[in-house]
Amino acid sequence: MSRLNGGMTLTHPTPAEPLKIGTRGSPLALAQAHETRRRLMAAFDLPKAAFEIVVIKTTGDDRTLIDADRPLKEIGNKGLFTKEIEEAMLDRSIDIAVHSMKDMPVEQPDGLVLDTYLPREDPRDAFVSLKYNSIADLPQGAVVGTSSLRRKAQLLNHRPDLTIVEFRGNVQTRLKKLGDGVAEATFLAQAGLNRMNMDDVPATAIPTEAMLNAVAQGAIGIERRTDDARVEQMLAAIHDTPTGQRLAAERAFLGALDGSCETPIAGLATLDGDTLHLRGEILRTDGSEALDDKISGPIADGAALGRTLAERLLARAGDGFFDWK
Repeated sequence: MSRLNGGMTLTHPTPAEPLKIGTRGSPLALAQAHETRRRLMAAFDLPKAAFEIVVIKTTGDDRTLIDADRPLKEIGNKGLFTKEIEEAMLDRSIDIAVHSMKDMPVEQPDGLVLDTYLPREDPRDAFVSLKYNSIADLPQGAVVGTSSLRRKAQLLNHRPDLTIVEFRGNVQTRLKKLGDGVAEATFLAQAGLNRMNMDDVPATAIPTEAMLNAVAQGAIGIERRTDDARVEQMLAAIHDTPTGQRLAAERAFLGALDGSCETPIAGLATLDGDTLHLRGEILRTDGSEALDDKISGPIADGAALGRTLAERLLARAGDGFFDWK
């Protein structure tokens, strides 16, 4: 046991009554859940058995949808990888949920809050190919696989000669597709490769100056119920403040743009002393136009900076820039 703020006693989870950690079942999702468990174990000197990892299948994990390589917008974007997990938390089947933040909608369901972040990994995209080392090396008309509208738009903005095909699945599935000749290259998040220690994957990190990453890419978020004071206090012990400060700006930027998986939006915040720097980019879905801008200011003003940057870009874009506008 330990003390909550105000002197209340915090009852730790035990092997008999473990804290239940909800997650998707992919190798990367499990790696992120295991990292969360390790940090909680260390923070409170608890055994592994005091935590139970509960795998929940989401709509986005349906193999019949993934293997069909249908565009994500046909399946349902917002909540695609979170809906069932959040429902389990609301009905108290699990206590917390571990998410890849780039998959998370800006708004949470009533009764849930997302305010704990683990230290951010490398936010960059990784170029993956069995034949080539970079986008520049791809021959005229090469086929590139990606299900990300952002990556597709960015790629076509620089290389309109390329052919883009739908391309999803875990790392092993994507490498097999490359080997089968479905495409000559694809992209993965460098953070995922790092977290799974997959140094053997033929991947090259792409500088953010060349291909700006998705908002919150590389960050792990932990969602909880708003009425669970014990979990709130436990998660506070493992929250990484700098990551939270960066994501406050990035997600405010995304929210002001009404962003989802259907919209080509990129953004990255960095910290330098007491100053936050934010760069953002929006693109037409066909890659025919890209607009980018940047802003800096006090870290405490991160969310306001994100909204301001979004307003600047929307003003430049005008009506009709996005298909959904």
